[in-house]
Amino acid sequence: MKLSDVAELIGGELVGDGSIEIANIGKIETAGPDEVTFIANPVYEKFFSGTSAGAVVVSRKFNTGKYKRLDERIIPLIKVDDPYLAFLELLEKFSPKTELQKIGIHETAVIDETAEISIKDVRIGPHCFIGAKAKIGKRVTVLPNAVILAGAEIGDDALIYPNVTIYNGCKIGKRVIIHSGTVIGSDGFGQAKNPDGTFQKIPQKGIVVIADDVEIGSNCSIDRATIGETVINKGVKLDNMIQIAHNVEIGENTVIAAQTGIAGSTKIGKNCMIGGKVGIVGHIEICDGVILTAATNVSKSISKPGVYSGYRAQPQMQELKQEAVIRNLSKKK
Repeated sequence: MKLSDVAELIGGELVGDGSIEIANIGKIETAGPDEVTFIANPVYEKFFSGTSAGAVVVSRKFNTGKYKRLDERIIPLIKVDDPYLAFLELLEKFSPKTELQKIGIHETAVIDETAEISIKDVRIGPHCFIGAKAKIGKRVTVLPNAVILAGAEIGDDALIYPNVTIYNGCKIGKRVIIHSGTVIGSDGFGQAKNPDGTFQKIPQKGIVVIADDVEIGSNCSIDRATIGETVINKGVKLDNMIQIAHNVEIGENTVIAAQTGIAGSTKIGKNCMIGGKVGIVGHIEICDGVILTAATNVSKSISKPGVYSGYRAQPQMQELKQEAVIRNLSKKK
């Protein structure tokens, strides 16, 4: 489409030649003259001088005067409030979704006769298993080798990637995406020590409840509750390789990066951001609006919003000051 149409599509202000034909989207380092790219992070502004892109989506505050072009070409700009969100809209336009599975139930799928499968555009791939009294909603896609055990429920428009396992009784909301290798509802780690030093398994009788619009990355483990529910609330986004233990509750619109581990019965608030390799002990509470930087360890409850970091989580500025003192100890006589 013409660049003027691209600008109109994302509600941006076009600065430059709107008649340029745009065929695709690309990275700012490698985009060609028929591609549009974007700058959302200041780290990438340095590439503006040498990019060959046909146009760049930028913030309305972007100052081209700071960057001298390596050639004399004037690159058209599309100025928007949020370049990243605008670029996501362009991704949807230029990269239409591929059909992952044909509508219908593959002949090799094994489905219990008591399972309730919606007849509305359901896709169930080869070698899937759906157990007794499981419920599958409208327009659900279950890709090859996924296992949905007895009594589990999958809401409308959910997407279950290959080799996902959803244990008995667990409830998955609408528009949930679960990536390959993830296990929902495995037993929580409950062991009672006997007088003779051996351990006796504590039965895990609860379930996992995942609310609407949640996305869960690959190879995550979300344990079922000992009693009651492990709850992942609406809009939560989980990266790959995350462990969530029994009876944990995660608040709405919280995002968690890879290799984070959350111990049992911990409650995490809404709109939190948790970096990679964070460790959180059990039976504590983290309030709304907390940011935990990568590799932070949380050993007690956090009751005030803000940025926390460190081996023992504390407000980041306090932790940085302590780090500076420690680094300078060897310089003191």
